[in-house]
Amino acid sequence: MGCALSTSTGKGSDSAAPDYRHLSLWHETVPGDWTPRPALPGDRDADVAIVGAGFTGLWTALYLAQADPSLRIAIVESQVAGFGASGRNGGWSSALFPSSLGKVAKRSSREGSLALHHAMRHSVDEVLRAGQAEGIDFHAAKGGTIVLARSPSQWTRAQAEVEEARAWGLDEDDVRLLDADEATGVVAASRVRGATYTRDCAAIHPGRLVRGLADAVVRRGVDLYERTPATAIAPGRVVTRHGIVRAEHVIRATEGYTPSLDGERRRMVPVYSLIIATEPLPPETWERIGLRRRESWSDQRHVVIYGQRTADDRMVFGGRGAPYHFGSAIKPGFDRDDRVFAALRATLVDLFPVLSSARITHAWGGALGVPRDWCASVGLDRSTGLGWAGGYVGDGVSTTNLAGRTLRDLVLGHDTDLTRLPWVGHRSRRWEPEPLRWLGANAGLRAMGLADLEEGVTGRPSLVARAMAPLLGGH
Repeated sequence: MGCALSTSTGKGSDSAAPDYRHLSLWHETVPGDWTPRPALPGDRDADVAIVGAGFTGLWTALYLAQADPSLRIAIVESQVAGFGASGRNGGWSSALFPSSLGKVAKRSSREGSLALHHAMRHSVDEVLRAGQAEGIDFHAAKGGTIVLARSPSQWTRAQAEVEEARAWGLDEDDVRLLDADEATGVVAASRVRGATYTRDCAAIHPGRLVRGLADAVVRRGVDLYERTPATAIAPGRVVTRHGIVRAEHVIRATEGYTPSLDGERRRMVPVYSLIIATEPLPPETWERIGLRRRESWSDQRHVVIYGQRTADDRMVFGGRGAPYHFGSAIKPGFDRDDRVFAALRATLVDLFPVLSSARITHAWGGALGVPRDWCASVGLDRSTGLGWAGGYVGDGVSTTNLAGRTLRDLVLGHDTDLTRLPWVGHRSRRWEPEPLRWLGANAGLRAMGLADLEEGVTGRPSLVARAMAPLLGGH
């Protein structure tokens, strides 16, 4: 939702550079040149080495460089900054965290869970503040998020969500329930029964933000080595195809591409999410749809969907549906699945019949990172100097910012409110070996689709979804 797609460390990058501008709508509409920066020219020493030039790595480098300009910071990136998730996601900068308040509280405390929730809410505003402070025009509009309920079971879930929020002491400033008239006044989709609304989300152009951050860290003296695939991480060093970066602190910021590192194949599974974008739509169409404040939007179905109105008046719409590929494989060919693209278009037209004749101009995809317990984490092992952040399950645009500020404090040895949040130091257990990983991941994805089908037929909350929830981390 910040959704999808992954930060790159990838292998096989010594061949001719791909045409980066055609990876997505966001890549195509970023100003400036996609020519890769120079690769690592050989062995180097640094104070902090970061693997991956997506949002996690770039936010971490930016906050470290601001806090201590004397630090020698080096980033190695397999392709170019913003190649993966950070450059081609759905453009939601939201307060969503992939594990629920209750799940986080079970691992920590009620107070810790609420502290993490409030830190996520603040991170939405911090993304806007920090990006603007660096002079980045990333087309941000903080219109919030509306999640529609379009069936009896979806309406039941929407009401339960708000009731649970109230039980946690969260008021209407955090999330509120909208009736059918209020909901359609925001976005006039079909068959709307109501919705939930939170103000804690900004629609953004993620490509502009990630490329702007790359320029910002380079201006601050960070060494950014592109077209430099990392093959292994160890205490005190990053091994790449062009040399070794030696550093006291080594940060893994690789998200869905983590399995490409030696010894990390079961750390994260890459799950694909795909996106389509319409041509710019005329004002009369937007008058019929709404989204006047560029609210991001979704609905309460089990198979995740997400949409936004762009600054140039396109509808960008994405969702899950592509399979997990055996062996945690990531290939350029997986970015496109005509069956999923067709399903996305059909779903979009079902939601908004007015778009039946709208032309789809862009279609793309990529892999997001899913840990075994569906809980994002950040941390630093002081005995080895190895740090990490990731496992965002598609909710990464704001979460990466929180991770970057937290890694800054951990690297600098500061005890702060951020370093005491309950996701700090959390370690998800590894995924099962193949073929169990392939069977389990795809069974879960298939079950969510069946759950939506079941609810469409019965009109009641899905028994399939309830049965599968423990296996999917409750997500």
